[in-house]
Amino acid sequence: MIAVWRREGRVSDWQERFAGEGYHYGRAPAQFVQARMADLGAGARVLSIAEGEGRNAVWLAGQRYRVTAVEPTATGQRKALALAASQGVSLDWRAEDLKGFAWPEEAFDAALGCFFQFAAPEFRVRILAGLGRAVRPGGTVFLHGFSTRQLANDSGGPKIEEQLWTPERILPAFPGWQVIRAEDYDAVLAEGPGHSGPAALVDVIVRKPG
Repeated sequence: MIAVWRREGRVSDWQERFAGEGYHYGRAPAQFVQARMADLGAGARVLSIAEGEGRNAVWLAGQRYRVTAVEPTATGQRKALALAASQGVSLDWRAEDLKGFAWPEEAFDAALGCFFQFAAPEFRVRILAGLGRAVRPGGTVFLHGFSTRQLANDSGGPKIEEQLWTPERILPAFPGWQVIRAEDYDAVLAEGPGHSGPAALVDVIVRKPG
């Protein structure tokens, strides 16, 4: 059963969602992460936000990147660190809510925002600005989420149109950046019970000037 998303999802909602023994979105990384973030170079510093149960951060750490993961839920942290231990990798885990997160300045080679669609437009703009500040000149921001067309599907995501994406909703946050990819496309997800079935997705990859 697909969980119902709530506007500006409360930490307690996600705490409950991640409470079971199973991994709500599976243990494997999002296909976007695996396909697009495999060649950053050993030792690359990577920030991953809204990390949930750790599937993306653990895979990134397995590529020999130095990964900082931001996620406020204790249930998510418990499972993420268990997954990391099972894979023999370590994470710099920040148990913080993005609403109060002190975004670092130019500290990372890459930053990932994957399915952070609990954010209404104003909050989304703040998150995108933070991701942009966090990467160094020449660094890259990787974004992956559900398209506005996802309203027609039952494979996950909020039924709140303003929290869904188009490239045109994302790109204005990165004026003057090099656009490497900006696509709205269809795929079939098999990412645990939370993301399963035909889906409408948006990828945006941008590189900071410098």
